[in-house]
Order: sequence, then structure tokens, then C-alpha cells
Amino acid sequence: MSMTNLARPLLVLQHVGCEPPAAYEDELLERGFALHRVCLDAGEALPDWREFSAIVAMGGPMGAYDDALHPWLAPEKQLIAQAVYAGKPFWGVCLGAQLLAASLGAQVAPGASPEVGVLPVELTAQASSDPVFVAAPASFEVLQWHGDTYTLPDGAVQLARSRLYEQQAFVFERAYALQFHLEVTPALLREWAHVPAYAQDLERLGVAPAQLVQQFARVQDTTVPLARELFSRWLAHVVCAPATR
Repeated sequence: MSMTNLARPLLVLQHVGCEPPAAYEDELLERGFALHRVCLDAGEALPDWREFSAIVAMGGPMGAYDDALHPWLAPEKQLIAQAVYAGKPFWGVCLGAQLLAASLGAQVAPGASPEVGVLPVELTAQASSDPVFVAAPASFEVLQWHGDTYTLPDGAVQLARSRLYEQQAFVFERAYALQFHLEVTPALLREWAHVPAYAQDLERLGVAPAQLVQQFARVQDTTVPLARELFSRWLAHVVCAPATR
């Protein structure tokens, strides 16, 4: 029996066209999950979150506090808060993680310096008893590309940190936040390297786009499978979807 017969569609909140769920979406499609994608930067309306089995919020170049520049941010944060406090499973990546933190009342602001490159992340002791992150190694290298950070929301459990940023992942009830980009595939990173605004951002930080692609090549065989493993465990243990593909 396919997943579409067992659960309502999963809502994907996408903030820019070039930042899809990537490896996470691959896992969902293999499992037969139906997706409803909302492209917020294209002006698509937010649906009723109650119609979906879970929510995935992806990254984007905007800040979680840029409500004046992006009028859809405030309604999105309101949707996230309502859904998460009601117990809806949630998976937030980079901007999506920051939006979850902001929706739970935490502060989101620029960090001391951008964190860009293939860099190590270290799990906290609490991660070893988490049903999702128990499958991750104690430390691993992953793609980072952000300048903002957040404070840990009240009631949340910190799952990961890095040398530059104390907050890298947390869980609040059935909602998960990942500051880093486990989901990025080699093809997607090459696409980012050719997006003019993204390439200019890298060059401004002193990172050549080709250099970042080369750095990623040495970890892609571990990060992409880890992305799918963690996301699979979230589906199985949090969304409660069957484990069989």
C-alpha cells in the first residue's frame, strides 16, 4: 500500500526556487508520499496546515526577521507556531530552522561572522537519546551557508553545535530544526554556485564557488545518505509513517 493511501500530503514551504528539499524530497518520493509545495517568494498562498500530515520548511537568502521586505514571513511564522504548538510534525532547514525558533519566541539575529563551507558539527549528549539523531555520528562534516543564528527556544532540547555557532539543531516536541544543509546534493550545490546572487555572496566572503563544490565532493557520499537516514527516522518515529519503501 502506498504512503498516499495512509497519510495526508506533506506540506513543503519553499522560500526560493533553488532551495528545494533535495535529498529529503528524494526520500519522500521513494516512500510514495504526496507533496504540496508552496513557493512563498512567488506569491503562492499559505494553505490550512491542518490538511497536512507534516510540514517541511526549507532555506532561503532572507532573514527570519525580514517581515518588511517579505510580507509573507509573518503569516508563515504564525502558521508554524499554530501547527507546532498543536503537535504537527515539523522539519526546518537553515531559514526554516530559524523560522521555527522565531515562531517559538526565540531571538533570531545576525551572528558574529558567517559560517560558510564544509565544516564539522558536534552532537550534544541529549542527541544520543533522540529518536532521530541517535542515528547520526557524534561529529560529522556538513555544508554550512548562513550568517544568522538563534537562541534556543524555551522547552527545546539542543541537539548539535559547531565551533562558530552554538545552536545548530534542536527539537521541540515533534518539531526539528537543522541549521546546516544535509539535504544538498552535488547537483544542487553546482546549481547554487551558478546562481549570480549566491556566487556573489560566496565571493564577498572570500570563498570561490568552485572551491566550495570541491570541498563538498569529499563529504557528499556521507552527508546525503545521512540526510536520508535522519529524515527517514523522522518520518518513521515522529510522523509515524511506515518504514517500508
